[in-house]
Amino acid sequence: MRKIKNFVNGKFLEPEGEGKYEIYNPAEGKVIATVPEARREDIDDAVDKAWEAQLKWSKVPITDRIKFLFKLENIMWDEIDDLAKVTTMEHGKTVEESKGDIIRAIQNVESAAAATYHIMGENNRNIARDVDEELIRVPLGVFGIISPFNFPVMIPFWFIPYAIAMGNTVVVKPSEKTPMSMERSMEMIKKSGIPDGVVQLVNGGGEAVNFMLENKKISGISFVGSTPVAKYVYEKGVSYGKRVQAGASAKNFVMVMPDADLDSNMSNMIGSFFGNAGERCLAGSVLVTLPENHDMVIRKFEEAAKKLKVGNGLESGTDMGPLIRKDHMERVKEYIASAEKEGGKIILDGREIDMKGKEGFFLGPTIIDSVLPSMKVAKEEIFGPVASVMTANDFDEAIDIINSSRYGNASTIYTTSGHYAREYTERVQAGNIGINIGVAAPIAFYPFSGFKESFFGDLHPQGGKDHILFFTERKVIISKW
Repeated sequence: MRKIKNFVNGKFLEPEGEGKYEIYNPAEGKVIATVPEARREDIDDAVDKAWEAQLKWSKVPITDRIKFLFKLENIMWDEIDDLAKVTTMEHGKTVEESKGDIIRAIQNVESAAAATYHIMGENNRNIARDVDEELIRVPLGVFGIISPFNFPVMIPFWFIPYAIAMGNTVVVKPSEKTPMSMERSMEMIKKSGIPDGVVQLVNGGGEAVNFMLENKKISGISFVGSTPVAKYVYEKGVSYGKRVQAGASAKNFVMVMPDADLDSNMSNMIGSFFGNAGERCLAGSVLVTLPENHDMVIRKFEEAAKKLKVGNGLESGTDMGPLIRKDHMERVKEYIASAEKEGGKIILDGREIDMKGKEGFFLGPTIIDSVLPSMKVAKEEIFGPVASVMTANDFDEAIDIINSSRYGNASTIYTTSGHYAREYTERVQAGNIGINIGVAAPIAFYPFSGFKESFFGDLHPQGGKDHILFFTERKVIISKW
């Protein structure tokens, strides 16, 4: 069985020890590779090499750093089909969804090249007689990147290009469930000519995370994952004097007003709830209606969901792939069962899907009506293709229900009313707001925002000024001549 390799100082290295974690093809339910747990010495060696490389990389002119990014961008476009197949094989999402994952990564490479223009300093002459003052931004050193399984290319690239464009180096630890995509991405980084040691890859699980948090040469950590782990990473990282940005869990509410154009927006709405098999932090989770449009919304939503073809993401015509693991699939089924027990009405039951003998971790689209705010499915992140439907008495009550969630990642309203759209964006406590957009995913040069327990830190992931501030430090120079 093949072991996933680390990428250190420009070379692929097979880790010591047996494979601790198994990588599955979720569509077939078969193990296709294993991942050893990185030892402390593996992490320390990768960080040491990154530290040494950063001393040289930080002196490379910014204009030359940009050229490496442009070359990487072109390589990623050229090899997108191959990389998408790798992602689909280890994750299960459709090939088109995998391409979308990679395209978002490429957009961040482009955005990072442009972001370098925003690290220009500021200056004032003669703040006192013959005294000048200036502010410059400088790189910090080595950054650790810890990413989740659901977007194995895009999320690491929320951080990699910005960090290195600013003159830092990075050590990436992908999810132990989907590390093959980053292993393949390292081949592209090598091909781009980015100097050895600037981007390193180490593999493992929780132990590797702790080794990174405890390494004193790592200046900051960029993390995306569940809320309990994000909180742990944030608190421990800060206790070791590191900068930390930690994206966390979500419970995204999608409100449909009676004036919404359902016919034009239904495919958009369906994609929000069931795209990527619901395994994304921007997935729609709770569908909120009002009494006057509830029945019509449910009928059209169910009709559209039934048309989705569930199958192997590598096969043409597949709309939704499997879940990542059998235990995760069983966990999602437990949520459905809990809703049934608490009085929810199962309108469409994904547990009953007939895959005609296909192995794999398949669960069909599921719709649960009559969900109350007190139910488990209304409060906790499910991370699967489950739509919980609530009915609010009016717009104000809907806002109260949405804001009662401890999460605040994203929220969407479907309406043709400018008044309600404006009210929604003003009053809803979420970082990413959609208006007639089911998946409110910011483009690369905007930050991926998040409120409440959906984010820990001060400076958000992805683009915008947040990344300039996160990956650089400000130095003020006062001089007299």
